[in-house]
Amino acid sequence: MLAAPVNPADLNAIEGKYPGRPEIPATPGMEGVGTIENIGSDVADLKPGTLVLLPHHIGTWREAAVVKAAEVVPVPTCIDPIQAAMLKINPLTAWRLLHGYVQLSRGDWVIQNAANSGAGRAVMQIAKELGYKVVNVVRRPELIDELRTEGAEVVLLDDDNLRGAVKTATGGAPIRLGLNAVGGDSALRLMNALAPEATMVTYGAMSLQPLKIPNGLLIFKDLRFRGIWINKWYDRATREERMEAFNPLFDMAKRGHLKSKVEKVYPLSDVLAAVAHASQPKRSGKIVLRIG
Repeated sequence: MLAAPVNPADLNAIEGKYPGRPEIPATPGMEGVGTIENIGSDVADLKPGTLVLLPHHIGTWREAAVVKAAEVVPVPTCIDPIQAAMLKINPLTAWRLLHGYVQLSRGDWVIQNAANSGAGRAVMQIAKELGYKVVNVVRRPELIDELRTEGAEVVLLDDDNLRGAVKTATGGAPIRLGLNAVGGDSALRLMNALAPEATMVTYGAMSLQPLKIPNGLLIFKDLRFRGIWINKWYDRATREERMEAFNPLFDMAKRGHLKSKVEKVYPLSDVLAAVAHASQPKRSGKIVLRIG
């Protein structure tokens, strides 16, 4: 193993709040990258020295692991291992959010809350590559200039004035896809900004509040509601479907157009400090464990 991030889902799993609780003792970590050291006699398409993404079920906060060849994903060696370690959850989720629910064309608008999150930033970067426009919604005013500096075209505050602010920023253009990682009142504000027959996809619940869907939004706007758990999609997808998503992400990462923001890197020996840091609110980037 070379590197593994400390994701919110990892913290939830440690706290026993994540689906599929492992038997204790267990190794945390759902994402990471490593270098192949040895291969089995029947392995023909991989070789020692290859950089690979690891499956999410092995526990990536470790020095070494033995996995099935079919479960790893080769990564171009020119991609920095720290960045490669963070490609399998947030960027892959962002890619599926933009491809799995609404057929979008260049110039179309998307709206998302939690735009400063790892997945939110990945949505911004991928959407820009694809020619989509994004209304980025954040809960703290100081994040507006930060995201604009990173290239966001529209950044708005998540408050009761959101619907009017969205209409002004987009010129009243219809928004057919909403991406929700917060829930509660924030999700409701996104719903009110969507066009009739639009789709909202929920992939997180940062507020720990449920969705509140007024009858009128179902009856008169005919909104559609979907959800995604990237681990489940990954397990169900064929290898070809996975690579269809990974290959453009790898290409963007090689060109520097897809990059996860990192606040601090810890050695694996300081994992307790890394977990404590990752648990703090208002961080500016990811916490990563450097292993190899």
